Amino acid sequence: MENLTNPINRQEMKARVDAYVDNQSQLDLLRFITCGSVDDGKSTLIGRMLYEAQMIFEDQVTSLQSDSKKVGTQGGEIDFALLVDGLAAEREQGITIDVAYRFFNTDHRKFIVADTPGHEQYTRNMVTGASTADVAIILIDASQGVLTQTRRHSFIASLLGIEHVVLAVNKMDLVDFSEDLFNKICDEYQALRKHLAFKSVTPIPLSALKGDNVIERSGRMDWYQGPTLLGFLETVEIRERLNQHAFRFPVQWVNRPHADFRGFSGTVVAGSIRPGDEIRALPSGQIASIDRIVLSTNDLGQAVTDQAVTLMLDREIDLSRGDLIVAADAPCEVSDQFEAELVWMDNEPGYVGRRYILQLGTSKANASLSEIKFKYDVNSFEKLQGRELSFNEIANVQITLDAELPFETYTDCPGLGAFVLIDRYSNATVAAGMIRFALRRSSNVHKQALSVDRAAREKLSGHQGRVAWLTGLSGSGKSTIASAAEKILHKQGYRTYVLDGDNVRHGLSKDLGFTVADRVENIRRIAEVAKLMMDAGVIVLTAFISPFRDERDMAKSLFEPDDFLEVFVDTPLAVAEERDPKGLYKKARSGKLPNFTGIDSEYQPPKNPSLTLETEGRTVAESAKILVELISNDAQDK
Repeated sequence: MENLTNPINRQEMKARVDAYVDNQSQLDLLRFITCGSVDDGKSTLIGRMLYEAQMIFEDQVTSLQSDSKKVGTQGGEIDFALLVDGLAAEREQGITIDVAYRFFNTDHRKFIVADTPGHEQYTRNMVTGASTADVAIILIDASQGVLTQTRRHSFIASLLGIEHVVLAVNKMDLVDFSEDLFNKICDEYQALRKHLAFKSVTPIPLSALKGDNVIERSGRMDWYQGPTLLGFLETVEIRERLNQHAFRFPVQWVNRPHADFRGFSGTVVAGSIRPGDEIRALPSGQIASIDRIVLSTNDLGQAVTDQAVTLMLDREIDLSRGDLIVAADAPCEVSDQFEAELVWMDNEPGYVGRRYILQLGTSKANASLSEIKFKYDVNSFEKLQGRELSFNEIANVQITLDAELPFETYTDCPGLGAFVLIDRYSNATVAAGMIRFALRRSSNVHKQALSVDRAAREKLSGHQGRVAWLTGLSGSGKSTIASAAEKILHKQGYRTYVLDGDNVRHGLSKDLGFTVADRVENIRRIAEVAKLMMDAGVIVLTAFISPFRDERDMAKSLFEPDDFLEVFVDTPLAVAEERDPKGLYKKARSGKLPNFTGIDSEYQPPKNPSLTLETEGRTVAESAKILVELISNDAQDK
């Protein structure tokens, strides 16, 4: 106690601490991920590294020893996986089901490691961990060889732009440290590597459980002359390209605690900035200069990549959350249409035409899958065709937005090239994507300025164009009511047209079936045609089952609010089935007509329709009259 209170010793201690902190601040940071099939030893490997690098405290060691005895997986020896598998469920099951992050350092480098789950159903978790990694450690159980998940995780790591891979052939103790078996696995993986974009692959034989070639070179594999795992991680060159990239700063928050302070808070995703540097705000394009860079209560002379700061400008310009601050002389591209790689993460399939919310950085926009160009078979690397995306599938897609967003390609700047798709109703993340390039819709496809516009056409018609979208079960009376209403409107001098489901499928949609994906595409086509006809000054009555709310909302989103009238033809299933004018329900009940709405395919009624027509106990003429009143009152040119 006397030594601790000695002023000289306290000064020495402070000096040592200051020297340690200063040294750590000079070290670069390596992010790496461990991945592979279930039970390949990923958590054990990380636990061993933390233990032997002396990055755990004595009380943690004591707790680890106690927990290892309770779990009993290693016969009384330390179970290093327990250092990482923090979830109770993981300890009970003996597997990792979430991404676990750990920090440690050596004298040469700082590290953040992400331990990712091995099960296929947790591929989305692996994507999360890999998205920020510089190096991937692909573990292979030496007794099992290259498995499906090895191929899947390798493919995802390549897709996410990870340049360096460690092929960690683990559990060499189970195969008597066999050089021949190690070489066989390496040869098999090299054949796989031909399909991947890795800059380097470094094979290392090891035993995470026994510690061989993890930190210290193994005496039981003297035939191996390469680096240890930690030795490789300490020396591998990592790219510093983001620090040399043009400045990019998504605005997270407009910080205005009082009238004298207006700043823009966020994290630098690329480049650096100093006071006096000129910046450009996107999408407005306004230019200003950096006045101050604030971190907490301190002013900084520079902000660099990955640093969270508040920027103050020399003048007020139009900036809000979701906007982007960039170097004035190096703005990024802006587009409303991208080609991207997409990993589907939701149990509900994704369909062409269905609308989602796309979040890119801090920006959001309504988006839809305009095309699934192909899906990847991660086993054979074949490109497969399809109109829907299922859980864990990876595809090359085209995405269309309803607004232009500033972006970078994922390979150039992951912070502005990575995005997620969000379900518009549940707010759940359904997919993660990486932008490959803009389709340059805004530069090579232009709306033509027509000499006769919608207003001129409506003036000639004497009324406004409208779309009345009738939806309901098969047999509800949609087409009959629409036809009856058209006759009344025609007699009253209105220009009209009925788009009927059967008629459309003889021409416009003759190539489509009745799968969910085909139904989505059918509605998309009809909505686009209806919009063109309405622009011509015509009142369009559509009569389609259109069973899904997402697709009806997609159709509605193409129109101004007053131009689209959603009409729910409300007929109970029992009544519609009793009518069965085409005998379709009978066929569906016998199994001859799969995916039939109301039987084995869901119908989702509108939540807030413009009009609900209850047809039970009401004649067609009565229903048509009610519909005509709605349309004529709404469309009459005032």
